[in-house]
Amino acid sequence: MKKIMKSAIVATTVLAVHGAVMASVVISGTRVVFPSNEKEVTIRLSNEGQQPGLVQVWLDEGDVQAAPEQIKVPFVLTPPMFRIEPGKGQTIRMLYNQSPLPQDRESVYWLNMLEVPPKPEDGDANYIQMAFRTRIKVFFRPKALNLQEKVQEAAGQLKWSLARTADGKSYALEVSNPTPYHVSFMHLGVDAPNGKNAVNEDGGMVEPGKSASFALQGGESLPAGPVKVKYTWLNDYGAGVEGEAQAVK
Repeated sequence: MKKIMKSAIVATTVLAVHGAVMASVVISGTRVVFPSNEKEVTIRLSNEGQQPGLVQVWLDEGDVQAAPEQIKVPFVLTPPMFRIEPGKGQTIRMLYNQSPLPQDRESVYWLNMLEVPPKPEDGDANYIQMAFRTRIKVFFRPKALNLQEKVQEAAGQLKWSLARTADGKSYALEVSNPTPYHVSFMHLGVDAPNGKNAVNEDGGMVEPGKSASFALQGGESLPAGPVKVKYTWLNDYGAGVEGEAQAVK
């Protein structure tokens, strides 16, 4: 178990030359929403490959380097480690231990899944064994905030501004989030009046009551006048939703 945990922390590749190995175990969904009035939620995993996989799951608070055995979160995952046969699935239960969490805003955690494929059966001493790690967000949502109409409105309440980056060479979009929800973006950018656009294809997230900055590629110079922000945010089902707003300069 310790060896697997260590592999997760450093995304270990055990060297060799037997050919590429691809991850086969997948999580159903790209995010988890945990309503505070629920005792537990379930997460479905499936093995879409042709070989069995050994899987370990754990939660963290955002530090990708944190060792699983040292992390303290208000949830329990069961089972924490298991084997999935090819073509089969596994249901994970996430249980809330009732530790106090903010009730005026969402809290975010990260679900980690580490898959270690089996060794090849051909007896070749030289092979590649890779530990594939997947991380998705887990949003703990207070009962009073678990209203879809409010969730859907959050992105439209964001406040946008355009400012020079610290080096003064380009622009960045700065967004302020006055809502109690996390808003995640697939990508975002600006349409300038002269048709010169600048984009950020990396995306990211802005937390409740906080601000975030997104550097723009192609935004070295933007003309005076109004600038329209175009963005794609992710809903509870992981689907992209288009949005527009005006940026303050």
